[in-house]
Amino acid sequence: MAVTIEQSTTTEIRPFRVEFSDEALADLRQRVNDTHWPAAEIVGDASQGVQLETLQAIARYWCSAYNWRVVEARLNALPQFKTEIDGVDIHFIHVKSRHENALPLLLTHGWPGSVIEMLGVVGPLTDPTAHGGTEADAFDLVIPSLPGHGFSAAPAVTGWNPDRIAQAWGQLMRLLGYTRYVAQGGDQGASVTDAMGRLAPDGLLGIHLNLLASFPTPVVLGIFGGNIPAPEGLFKRLGVAAITDSVNKEPTAFNAAAAVYHRGYLVEMGEHPQTIGYAATGSPIGLAAWMLDHDPDSYAKISRAFVEGTETGGLTRDAVLDNITLYWLTNTATSAARLYWEETQATVKALSSGQKPPKLELPVAFTVFPNEIFQAPRKWAEKVYPNLTYFHEVDRGGHFAAWEQPHLFAEELRAAFRSVR
Repeated sequence: MAVTIEQSTTTEIRPFRVEFSDEALADLRQRVNDTHWPAAEIVGDASQGVQLETLQAIARYWCSAYNWRVVEARLNALPQFKTEIDGVDIHFIHVKSRHENALPLLLTHGWPGSVIEMLGVVGPLTDPTAHGGTEADAFDLVIPSLPGHGFSAAPAVTGWNPDRIAQAWGQLMRLLGYTRYVAQGGDQGASVTDAMGRLAPDGLLGIHLNLLASFPTPVVLGIFGGNIPAPEGLFKRLGVAAITDSVNKEPTAFNAAAAVYHRGYLVEMGEHPQTIGYAATGSPIGLAAWMLDHDPDSYAKISRAFVEGTETGGLTRDAVLDNITLYWLTNTATSAARLYWEETQATVKALSSGQKPPKLELPVAFTVFPNEIFQAPRKWAEKVYPNLTYFHEVDRGGHFAAWEQPHLFAEELRAAFRSVR
């Protein structure tokens, strides 16, 4: 089925336009209608996984009220491009502010997100005077699709881990002519942005994160079998019971990792990403279930949106289906999952060799959103980021912070990067 239409030019950067065929959209709806449903869960909550009622509500909306062409038009209203970096075609959105002296900002999404989760922050960041800010807060935005995600090609060779992507992002910013810029990331985007900060490519002034991508050494040791007490409140939003040490009856760093990093999706994609494709590329509902089973907070909000019609911020029914439909139409469930495998391989190699990552000496800003998978304490952030220039705990928002709370997210970035302008 047809995927995209793009205009070829003789330059290194090629304009790009999204346009899926009517046949591809009709095929999607038919596959949703033809879903072979499993039996319902036998508990009254989501403890056995994504609930049948939620997925059936998604299916009804997907086939009756949802319109992909709306988000397609939103994407095509923005300047989009592709360029090849080390054999991989990289898609990116590039929006320049109308304000002079705007600070270039590279935004990196995560999984199961895409550039779609960043669309709500484009206006507030590039045109702050129209969204409660001042001209001095303006940013030029570069929003790339991670390799193997969305409209970026999947690497044909191994090695495209967060460090390698960080190098590619540095090349992209140089190609765009930026000699000074900042970077931001959450989820897998946090891993890439953390790696960028350690790589410190020419022109990078500082970074902002909304998920802790690195941990103090004692915590890392605890994760891999130690018995180090976790900070108070760490389990507040995990949605699972904290396992306690049998001796001191306190949660340990190891068990914190078990709750956060031993989630099913992360383990499966980190070990066998190819397996994901066989379920997620044959059934749109299978893909939706896999993508929704991420963290308790975002799942609860998305489930309420479809079952009850109660939407939270930017996590609307249409926005959620925009993102899932993008993964379906681009057939990127498997290639996106490989990033977790690449990161796992790189982590195991580093641990077995005793290799430590380079120190991150650039300015680092960090925002804690209350419904994130876990709330990183300031003392952890200070341990791994000695040049922590901004740390703030906000009162709302979860794992998909830019998507759910775009205006609050924009306010955080304005505050975070004022010191480096």
